[in-house]
Amino acid sequence: MFVDMPPGTGDVPLTVFQSLPVDGIIVVTSPQELVSMIVGKAVKMAKMMNIPILGLVENMSYYQCPDCGKQHSIFGESHIEKVAEQNDIPVYAKLPVDPKLSAACDKGMVELFEGDWIDKIADAMMKL
Repeated sequence: MFVDMPPGTGDVPLTVFQSLPVDGIIVVTSPQELVSMIVGKAVKMAKMMNIPILGLVENMSYYQCPDCGKQHSIFGESHIEKVAEQNDIPVYAKLPVDPKLSAACDKGMVELFEGDWIDKIADAMMKL
């Protein structure tokens, strides 16, 4: 079972960690620098509660222009490698801003989307 929780260290993550048997978490972040601080707090809370942290995923990492193929960091430069190194956590994916991916998620059909961004995440889940 996957539980999608709001970011941070509020009541929802705390309740889930205390109420459900959790095999591990994937921390989802975004490129904004302030988010790094929130991720750090979430990682610290998970470690304090002995919840395994499987890895990091960065959402809205970049936008790839369909015309020229160039990647644009529209929400700022990524800090995920620094966060990963500071917390000794692997980076599984950097997800682009992609209207087609968003549409697939909205339809509940993300598994049919053609892209390899989530392959590392799927591989890690299969190993559990």
